[in-house]
Amino acid sequence: MPASDPSRRAAECRGPSRRRLLTAGLAGFGGLTLADLLRADAGPVALGRSVIHVHLDGGPPQMDTIDMKPDGPAEVRGEFSAIATAVPGIRVCELLPGIARLADRFAFLRAVVGSAGHHDAYQCQSGYEPEYLKSQGGWPAFGSVLSKLAGRAGDAAPPFVDCQQGRGMVRNSARPGFLGAAHGPFRPDIANLFARPLEPGMVGELAARGSDFATSLSLSPSLSVDRLGSRRALLNSLDGWKRRVETAGPIGADRFHDQAIGILTSGRVAAALDLASESPEVLARYRMTTPELPPFETADGPRAVLKFLLARRLVEAGVRCVSISLSDFDTHAGNYPRMRQLLPILDAGLSGLVADLESRGMLDDVLVVVWGEFGRTPKINKDGGRDHWPAVSPALLVGGGIRGGRVLGETDRWAGAPLGGAVTFKDVTATAWHLLGVDPQATTLTDVTGRPHPLVDRGRVLTELL
Repeated sequence: MPASDPSRRAAECRGPSRRRLLTAGLAGFGGLTLADLLRADAGPVALGRSVIHVHLDGGPPQMDTIDMKPDGPAEVRGEFSAIATAVPGIRVCELLPGIARLADRFAFLRAVVGSAGHHDAYQCQSGYEPEYLKSQGGWPAFGSVLSKLAGRAGDAAPPFVDCQQGRGMVRNSARPGFLGAAHGPFRPDIANLFARPLEPGMVGELAARGSDFATSLSLSPSLSVDRLGSRRALLNSLDGWKRRVETAGPIGADRFHDQAIGILTSGRVAAALDLASESPEVLARYRMTTPELPPFETADGPRAVLKFLLARRLVEAGVRCVSISLSDFDTHAGNYPRMRQLLPILDAGLSGLVADLESRGMLDDVLVVVWGEFGRTPKINKDGGRDHWPAVSPALLVGGGIRGGRVLGETDRWAGAPLGGAVTFKDVTATAWHLLGVDPQATTLTDVTGRPHPLVDRGRVLTELL
């Protein structure tokens, strides 16, 4: 799409300038440079679609979102009403009117099972339990596998960008596993765009990890891209690169150095992160229509609607897998007031994204997967909250070739156990690979011992949604 006229930038979305975002030095991944992250065998697979993972950080309540139980016990059905959608027979929470309006585009998964019960996004990112091949670093995230299969030297955008905040960032959910840091995500620090205060415990976790949670883009303070007259000058200026360059040989000898510089100098990632460059007309798609409620201490605020726009911009810039998150669904207390604050953000962001992709002719080319690490307890606890419930959780699929207007799975009157149509994390992951044109059983990865593994060992493609 052509760039918008800068004079039309929306003041309310003013973010960092392109110059600030392009000022760049790489301090992430324990001293590894971006070139190290890109240095890997380029795979032979040409993928036909992109994927956006939306993690509902903390675990969303199924009975307060897409699996309403209006006829269930009072302590289960809760305070929210179910509303009709564009598809007869499908009803969702009253706080999701945008999704209701576009229900014929969505597949509603009401019985996702097999959660390992871990409080991060790893299982959503990979399809696998955290313990699988743990001695080798674990199974790699979807985007890391995609990087291995389809990453190319010369790409002007990284194949995998992780913009998760909260638990997903702190616990390194989008980790490359046994593929190694070369296939880790490009992880820009978006804290200056979207505030997400961390719980005290997570602050400590993040500090203990050091600087490897993000791929920082910043040159030495005295330098700017405008002052650098050559690619060699850029490379030699990047913090932490000079020693690597001296031992790696002349510039150009390593195609992955060229790709690293290409990412930084092409401006694609930086431009995608500059939300102020969007026109007011596009920004209007990502606008809440309900009164904005103040966020809880560890929750995203109303501005988080624009995370969905950020994901679209990154995909349009050439990124093949983008992860974002919306926090905080860990509602051990105050479930209903927190849902009143969070669900309108999810609704505006997701419905805005779908409408935006559709208007650009991109909806069939981008698969959007929305889910959390588990569901919530059917009964409200003494603090007005819902606790962890790994037995069943909800998910949404839209775009990427998915047949919308369908419900898959059914739960009991308590929304606590599947009655039929249950799917697993691996089933969803297998379906995503299938939609990208990759056979999830026939395509293999080789672990550090030389043993091959199918991309998804026991998942099935959800053909009823295709």
